[in-house]
Amino acid sequence: MNIIKQIGALRENINQAKKQNKSIVFIPTMGFLHQGHLSMAEQARAQDKARSKFYIVMSIFVNPLQFGPNEDYDRYPRDLSRDAELAQRAGIDVIFAPTVHEMYPEGTSLTTVNVAEVTEGLCGAGRPGHFQGVTTVVSKLFNIVQPDIAYFGQKDYQQAITVKKMVQDLNFPIEIIVAPTVREQDGLAMSSRNSYLSPEERRQAPVLYRSLQEGAALIKQGETKPEVVRETIVRRIRNESSGQIEYVEIRNADNLATINIIDCNVVIALAVSFGSTRLIDNIVVEV
Repeated sequence: MNIIKQIGALRENINQAKKQNKSIVFIPTMGFLHQGHLSMAEQARAQDKARSKFYIVMSIFVNPLQFGPNEDYDRYPRDLSRDAELAQRAGIDVIFAPTVHEMYPEGTSLTTVNVAEVTEGLCGAGRPGHFQGVTTVVSKLFNIVQPDIAYFGQKDYQQAITVKKMVQDLNFPIEIIVAPTVREQDGLAMSSRNSYLSPEERRQAPVLYRSLQEGAALIKQGETKPEVVRETIVRRIRNESSGQIEYVEIRNADNLATINIIDCNVVIALAVSFGSTRLIDNIVVEV
């Protein structure tokens, strides 16, 4: 497995794979890998154990454009040597780990990509500019890697829907696969930011998934009022933890539109902070 830091060198590397008639599979990450990231590589590699069909590229880049001024860009965990070992075991062919200067030679990007509507509300409300930073860097990475297939995790549901919309609107010839959320044994969604949690915060954090499951059960039992589902989830989080709720919302699962009645497939999404650590999670409920 190679680690490449220059755009030109990566393109040459990928061109060699294309000459072997391999499809390019791309997994963009910010690193500090966990099983959620690795499961996407393992899913792709399981379909091509002989390495004759797929060339799997993983990017590791902590993108400054998607962090706000008071967010955790400087302390976001980084460990490339650890990540490289894990990625190699999972079947990655090459890691693209550019510097900020390689991606933004002028320090920023005067050209940005903005996807409207699906980025409004949820995480978009509390993190202005975040999704513009995401779609801008993902567009750059798509143009650099030229993948046939790209994987995104369901845990970042709004991000996945946003990228799918961008790919549709801008005619990127890329198949987007949304991989299921991978969880710890107690239900906590795997996240690089889980490493920030104190032992007591970590003990409390699984209430997020328990509350989502309770909300999903209500819907399956016939509840059609979003506010009833929301109040049930909020009550459980407040009763069982010290978490500070940023939002709990029930949205249309396909386009994140707000709904007044649950009569379609929905996503229940939430963001809750434990101390200074902001966690997100979601569950999709088919109606």
